[in-house]
Amino acid sequence: MKVAILSGSVYGTAEEVARHAQNLLKAAGFETFYNSRASLADIQTFGPEALLAVTSTTGMGELPDNLQPLYSAIRDQLPAALLGLPGAVIALGDASYGDTFCGGGEQMRELFGELGVREVQEMLRIDASESVTPETDAEPWLAQLIEALKD
Repeated sequence: MKVAILSGSVYGTAEEVARHAQNLLKAAGFETFYNSRASLADIQTFGPEALLAVTSTTGMGELPDNLQPLYSAIRDQLPAALLGLPGAVIALGDASYGDTFCGGGEQMRELFGELGVREVQEMLRIDASESVTPETDAEPWLAQLIEALKD
């Protein structure tokens, strides 16, 4: 199965989690595409059979700048090749921000909903105020994701 990993990061933490996810998916036999600056054309060329979004949250619960162009392109075009794929989201945030905690991940979940992406696993929320190793903290969730995608 081909899994496209979309990521948005401000300080690089979400990129680290995305790279770690890519390594685990590859080790489990999946073909992956990951580029933190990917365009919609890049993703469509890859031809994903599943989607994984890994994003931090910035500002008042928004997506990071590097993910905004891809998010907007997908939202504007709703490409048929992405409709109905299985997918999941890892959201990074800081719970001290209250209502906007993991808001970037929530935006990706909403976008996936518009695409009819089948959420194969509930969104993982990683709290920066509690986690010093988010890539390691994501491993049990990623193991479950791998199993869900194999089914």
